[in-house]
Amino acid sequence: MLADIPLDLPVRPVLPALVGALRERGAAVLVAPPGTGKTTTAPLAVADAVTGRVVIAQPRRVAARAAAHRMADLLGERVGDRIGYAVRGERRTGPRTRVEVVTTGLLVRRLHHDPELPGVDAVVLDECHERHLDADLALAFSVEARATLRPDLWLLAMSATPQTDRFAALLGAGDPAPVVRAAAALHPVERVWAPPPRPVTPPGAGRVDPALLDHVAATVRRALRERDGDVLVFLPGAGEIGAVARRLADLRDIAVLPLHGRLPGPAQDAALTPAAGRRVVLATAVAESSLTVPGVRVVVDAGLSRVPRTDLARGLGALVTVPVSRAGATQRAGRAGREAPGAVYRCWSEATHERLAPQPEPEIATADLTGFALELAAWGTPDGTGLALPDPPPPAALTVARETLTTLGAVDHDGRITARGRAAAAAGTHPRLARALLDGAPRVGADRAAQVVAILGEDTLGGTGDDLPARWRRLRDGADPAATARWRTEVRRLRAALPADRHSAGTRADSTAQRSVSGGRSAANERERLPDDLAAGLLAGLAYPERLARSRRPGGSAYLMAGGTAAELAPGSGLTGAAWLAVAVADRSPGAPAARVRLAAPIDEATAREAGAALLDTGREVAWSGGDVVAREVVRLGAVELVDRPLTAPDPELVAAALLDGLRQEGPGLLRWTPEATGLRHRLAFCRQALGDGWPDVSDAALTAGAPVWLGPELARARRRADLGRVDVAAALRRLLDWRQAARLDELAPERLEVPSGSRIRIDYADPAAPVLAVKLQETFGWRDVPRIADGRVPVLLHLLSPAGRPVAVTADLASFWRTGYPQVRAELRGRYPRHPWPEDPTTAEPTRRAAPRRR
Repeated sequence: MLADIPLDLPVRPVLPALVGALRERGAAVLVAPPGTGKTTTAPLAVADAVTGRVVIAQPRRVAARAAAHRMADLLGERVGDRIGYAVRGERRTGPRTRVEVVTTGLLVRRLHHDPELPGVDAVVLDECHERHLDADLALAFSVEARATLRPDLWLLAMSATPQTDRFAALLGAGDPAPVVRAAAALHPVERVWAPPPRPVTPPGAGRVDPALLDHVAATVRRALRERDGDVLVFLPGAGEIGAVARRLADLRDIAVLPLHGRLPGPAQDAALTPAAGRRVVLATAVAESSLTVPGVRVVVDAGLSRVPRTDLARGLGALVTVPVSRAGATQRAGRAGREAPGAVYRCWSEATHERLAPQPEPEIATADLTGFALELAAWGTPDGTGLALPDPPPPAALTVARETLTTLGAVDHDGRITARGRAAAAAGTHPRLARALLDGAPRVGADRAAQVVAILGEDTLGGTGDDLPARWRRLRDGADPAATARWRTEVRRLRAALPADRHSAGTRADSTAQRSVSGGRSAANERERLPDDLAAGLLAGLAYPERLARSRRPGGSAYLMAGGTAAELAPGSGLTGAAWLAVAVADRSPGAPAARVRLAAPIDEATAREAGAALLDTGREVAWSGGDVVAREVVRLGAVELVDRPLTAPDPELVAAALLDGLRQEGPGLLRWTPEATGLRHRLAFCRQALGDGWPDVSDAALTAGAPVWLGPELARARRRADLGRVDVAAALRRLLDWRQAARLDELAPERLEVPSGSRIRIDYADPAAPVLAVKLQETFGWRDVPRIADGRVPVLLHLLSPAGRPVAVTADLASFWRTGYPQVRAELRGRYPRHPWPEDPTTAEPTRRAAPRRR
């Protein structure tokens, strides 16, 4: 076959060495820069050396189709003869086919079906450096199949990057496979730094700054003026391609063509076919490698890539726009030098380029791993241990994925695949969508289930609005013939994937979910009665039950999803005001208070209950809320409350626990502190301060923590906050004392102290370090020193008062006061209070509580 190709491509000289390495070791790595012809000629050389079929795995459908067409053209044949291809929903092969190009996902499916790959003598893994999830799995499964079942199977990994040591080690299973390198074929490419004239908003989960798209369009016009040949423009996604195409719509005699994976085959072929006039091809990263866009002499690079990101905590996935890596930028620039010298206009500065990541992140590090985990389970290695994976899956992401699969009934609690999981894997779509297809078909009909799931699997089909039923109607009406054709192809594939008996054990292994779908009603009758809006919503809810959402207020655009995440409709959405939504697509920008709904269907509560049956929970709740005990029966759909009824006879233990929670939240101030209770608490605090930790701690924190002990009986009788206000706190506090402490409390910390006048004055223990006795000075005559308490350890702090009750002195050293302070006080006050005694020596004077009688 290779002899039939007249072109002398740069990779050709190394092909004999490559085939020799495969003959000797059965595995090899080919490193060849873009444009050397590795994708089109290396497989033909391998086919010449074997008798069976050669299967080439490409990460993208558009690249698989293009590679097959290119090889067939080189051989002067039509696709389907010796060169064929197979992508999801389309296959063109024949009995003479020797080389078949497939997507990596399709190769994974075939390995599951029969890991021996009968009739296949060689597997070629192209562009393995791109590190898509399916590519990692195809590599790992192929290596294990060769090691255990097919030692004669040749494995060839091809890459445009020199960083191949990892792949050589994986293919060689301990003894690295040989690496064959081809010389670069690129012509010189001039770099032109063309940053925007003004700063633009950095990329993220939202849309790309329109100012950057304006600049990209202006740079394309500049390149057309300054250079010859076609222009290849790299943009992050189909939306940006459409936006730039509109900005270039006025170009004269220049064709502006899109190129991305969601285009129908003829549209992709138009961008990959040489043309007489000049062209501007607007492409996603699909054109970074594998594909050759003929006629290109100039590349305009917007500098952005779109990659999947998963919010594990909220279960939300999103495509996030990130700066291209330096390796990716090099790949893109190489497109301009494949056929002749060219130029690349980079829409960023040289300084920014130096700060770019050297390599793109592998998809396994950032993506939703639910489908990946199902593939591992179907292969028999739920955690991937022992597989030749380039990188192990992140443990947290894999755990979340396995929990999701367990909920779907696709794996058991040990991670082993179930019959239901095998049916889901056979559907060839995300496990969540497979669940919707399998469980939804008996409820809404197989055709309608397949139609809606096809839209959910490619969420731009039918337009970009957020109304799922409206998209469904547009596709059925054929408003966009190209999109409708692609949709119908996928519908047929999904419809064929349904088991012949949709009520078999494999589709009903999750009995709870199935009961929610059938509800004990006649499925045939219900199919006819369920409106399209509710059918679409039911299927979306079956796929994403945690995204079932109820409006926060009537007529509003704010929702709460069953998973607990807030969600908002876009301004002007036609779904605004819907009481319930089944959200199929939502994303949340970092720091945003709510997720943005991208695709949803309006539903009613009954449909939400049906789709989210596994999330329904009826519970009796007794809790402290709003400053009191609230006892209610609550029906919830995840985080969304559906029913709230008061409980008339709540469990006393739950009430006591709620009251305790109230004490923890509000502190002991929740109780009614009488003067007696407050005084006792202060005396206990004083004893702990003076006598040590053997005495109870009566701080707020300690009283709250110990409430079950000292408040236990009262809590057992209480039913609400008001009951706590009737508790005898003083009596309860005494439960904190042992019998010895209770017997000595009045001795160690007396409530009152008798003074020389005979009065019994209350001691103020508010400051446990310094208890205060406030007493009129005349009542202390005869005391030579301050009294002491706590077994004589602590002197009382005397607040000596005038006859009118105003403080005149504070002392803990009464002898010193009598000597130095009293004479001054006596001189100042004896004239003001002549009826009260002011002896010169108060230590020998008679104490008194009364003034002398008035003279008549």
